[in-house]
Amino acid sequence: MALNPIAADDSPAASPDGGRHLPDEIAATIHTRVQRGELLPGERLPSERELCELFGVSRSVVREALSQLKSDGIIETRRGSGAYVLERDQRQSFRMQDVVIDERDSLALVMELIVTVEVAATRLAAMRRTPEDLKMIRRALIGMEYEIANDRLGDEQDFAFHQAIVEATHNPHFVALSSHLEQGARRVIRQARTNTRSRHMDLIEAVQEEHQAIFDAIKASDADAAARAAEDHLRNAAQRLDMYLKS
Repeated sequence: MALNPIAADDSPAASPDGGRHLPDEIAATIHTRVQRGELLPGERLPSERELCELFGVSRSVVREALSQLKSDGIIETRRGSGAYVLERDQRQSFRMQDVVIDERDSLALVMELIVTVEVAATRLAAMRRTPEDLKMIRRALIGMEYEIANDRLGDEQDFAFHQAIVEATHNPHFVALSSHLEQGARRVIRQARTNTRSRHMDLIEAVQEEHQAIFDAIKASDADAAARAAEDHLRNAAQRLDMYLKS
């Protein structure tokens, strides 16, 4: 089947305040194409390289957009083949409500669920991780260290760190649910962190120490310590998020 490439005029537009989260915008653009019937069920999306060229973005941005579409049940990925639009009756019925930055109660409930799922996932990762899993987790950890050293947030590497831990459970249901939950709150967390970056850079370093503790416990295959470190990190993250929002 011939592909219908995404046209240049479908490229994501900037938000009214001048900022934008590119993966969100690209995912929304592709989703709109599916809803319009311009991308049909069973049709293969352009490759990651082609999407990078069409939208003028990096591969990490495209991969995050595809991850969002996959977690929303719009597409499926097939190893060695690419991403395909799902049939309507295959699409996931579970959808998490959008989280708004000034709705603290809504965000707190989402974070509560994320803590429960990720602590369990981290425990399993410590029990099941392979040397390759550990290498991927460590790579993301080092990536965060590099970004922080260069006065950047390292939020992409932060996402990769937690995603690598969930992947290390070797449970596809954990992977799918965690990805869906992460996408639901991540845009808000990114916005809040960016807004206060200049005033709270010391907290970014504290976050990295928490990540290191999680990695050390997983490396030692200590499931209890890994779960405690993950819970401490995520509960601290919730407190920091409240600080960001108050700022």
